[in-house]
Amino acid sequence: MFFSIMTSVILPILLLVLIGAFLQKKFSMNLSHLSKLLTYCLMPAAVFLNLYLVELDAQLLTQMIVYLLLFFSLVTVMLSQLLSKLLHLKAGEKAALNNSITLMNSGNYGLPVSQLVFSGQPIGITVQIFVLVFQNILTYSYGLYNLLAASKSLLEILKAFIRMPVIYAVLLGLFLQYLNVTLPDFLMVPIEHLANGFVALALLLLGAQLSAISIRYFHRVITWALLGRLIAVPVIAFLLISILGISGVIAQSLFIASSFPTSRNTSSLALEYNVEPELHAQIVLYSTLLSILTVTFTIYLSTILF
Repeated sequence: MFFSIMTSVILPILLLVLIGAFLQKKFSMNLSHLSKLLTYCLMPAAVFLNLYLVELDAQLLTQMIVYLLLFFSLVTVMLSQLLSKLLHLKAGEKAALNNSITLMNSGNYGLPVSQLVFSGQPIGITVQIFVLVFQNILTYSYGLYNLLAASKSLLEILKAFIRMPVIYAVLLGLFLQYLNVTLPDFLMVPIEHLANGFVALALLLLGAQLSAISIRYFHRVITWALLGRLIAVPVIAFLLISILGISGVIAQSLFIASSFPTSRNTSSLALEYNVEPELHAQIVLYSTLLSILTVTFTIYLSTILF
């Protein structure tokens, strides 16, 4: 399974990143424009489609909400905030550490992994979709606050939050799904095309960002971010899953989801708002590379522990 995960999921993702890096080196693309295209068009479409199509089960939803609230709000966020205070970081560095530990790549990394591992158990994929939805909400609330708090007032942060189209994509997707509204093809087809383009452009943009980085030194924030994201957080997830008595495929899916590398959205938003974009991108790069081993090992552990 270790070799299968690397060749079927991880390596294709890394290949897209490398293609993006090559294209940036060759053509010097405007990354700010690409970031806006991703943030204001493709990302909202992907988020809306996920929420609109997922079948919500009341019991599963309740279980997910309890776990996710405890996991992110009371555990992961507290861990990142504690580390930030102990390390006496500057505002931009604090934002990078907090977001890199709290926000994980549940979309263009997590979903492919879940689809491979739980190909015969749809509930595992459904759990990952719930995690993805919660991550999107967390990214554009807590994550955005961390970035803008480095240079903006609370009022400016609220204004930026309200202007984010993904927020309305979340609300609209939930609303239409709850009412069981069937959208006509002339709306669904373009939305699906936009959503399908999200993963490729996201990874290409990440590669383009990484290609422009000049690594003169290994920032201490990167070390703590990697330890927190790839090691401490999965351990916390295992303890919380055990305490809550979650078992079976749901437990496996949640445990695996906790091990995913830092979200690519952290680097995209950092680029969008110019808050330590290179530091964010480096953390995403290193966590993604190291996750080749850590995610595969976590998948193996999930079959033993649950």
